Amino acid sequence: METATEFHAPSGTRAESYILSQVIGMAKEKNSLDRRWLWIGAAVVVVAVFFWVRSFTRERLPVRVARAEHQSLASTLSTNGKVEPEANYAFPSPVAGVIKGVYVKPGDQVQAGKVLIELDNMDVRARLAAAESAVKAAQAGLDAVQHNGTLEQRQADAASLVRLRLDRDQAQHNLDALNKLMTTGAASASEVSAARQQLQSAEAALSAAEQSAHGRYSPAELARAQAALADAEANAAAARDVLAQTTLRAPVAGTVYSIDAKATEYTDAGKTLLQMADLRHVRVRAYFDEPEIGRLAVGQPIEIKWDAKPEKVWHGHIVQVPVTVITYTTRTVGEVLIAIDNADGGLLPDTDVTVSVTIASQSNVLSIPREALYTENGKPYVYKLSSNGSELTRTPVVVGAFNLTQVSILSGLQEGDTVATGTTTGQPLQVGVPIKVIQ
Repeated sequence: METATEFHAPSGTRAESYILSQVIGMAKEKNSLDRRWLWIGAAVVVVAVFFWVRSFTRERLPVRVARAEHQSLASTLSTNGKVEPEANYAFPSPVAGVIKGVYVKPGDQVQAGKVLIELDNMDVRARLAAAESAVKAAQAGLDAVQHNGTLEQRQADAASLVRLRLDRDQAQHNLDALNKLMTTGAASASEVSAARQQLQSAEAALSAAEQSAHGRYSPAELARAQAALADAEANAAAARDVLAQTTLRAPVAGTVYSIDAKATEYTDAGKTLLQMADLRHVRVRAYFDEPEIGRLAVGQPIEIKWDAKPEKVWHGHIVQVPVTVITYTTRTVGEVLIAIDNADGGLLPDTDVTVSVTIASQSNVLSIPREALYTENGKPYVYKLSSNGSELTRTPVVVGAFNLTQVSILSGLQEGDTVATGTTTGQPLQVGVPIKVIQ
């Protein structure tokens, strides 16, 4: 029969050895735990030192900056425009035909009356001759109506009246003679009656001839003759006008700036052959987008630039604001007429120019470049440099007037504050990131 094993605590030397081994084990365990925490602490220190060193050694964000300064600020709008003469003279070809001669070239300054271009006008002269002949015929027709016929007709009428009066007088003489004879019984009543009828016929023929001699044409026929003469005279006048236009002359003194004609070449009727104007009196027709029209007013100052002469600036003012909007290329615009204050002949017609209008002007306002201004949810802000210049802080601002390059700051910045306008690398600006200012 098996019996349970009994446990007996060590005694004497064995007990002391057991206790000592337990103490040594606890000491080793504690020593191992202390080393573990030591290694963890060392690792934390190393990481902290790494990030601390990295913050000073990593590449800083390069930014461009500008200072908030007080200055004059003009609010402007810019658009494109086209130069046009105040009074332009275009010469279309009055007929289709051959150009006989061109006597000027682009850029020539001419006096009033100078012959510019001449067209072959033989056909026009032939049409004028036919028109003048038609006028003479119509005039003769009207004369005939007004004088109750032509001279030949009037002479024939006069001869006929003389003959008819003689016939009437003879019939009256015959009737009188028969009446006397009838009283003596020498003539019968039937003979007297026949003589009376003959007299009546002669008188009727005379009366009809007299009416015809004095009223052959009706009022309607007179009106037709007058209209025919007027129409013939109008055709003749038109022909004379066309003939005059075949010789193109300068109506005023000015500069020829466009020619589309060569001697001996054929031209179609209506084709513009030449344009000229007094280039000392030109204006600009500018095209402002529809949302900008309400900010324009007569008298506002204008600055005009032309790429062909970049060093030159012309000044003017608005003389007419838009009265309607039109479609111009792909834009909906209003046309604005601009008078040039210092026109000197340097601006050529039909050239494209840049127009800038000053719609508001303020002096001594705190302003920054527009590229330094940002907006989020309709609230403007800037990136301002910290006092030590090592990082950026996001600063809300209140803005006022602005133009293409500057914006006024009403609150949020002070004179001399430095703001970032962007980075040189294209990276976005960030708050709390070390920066390097690029001058």
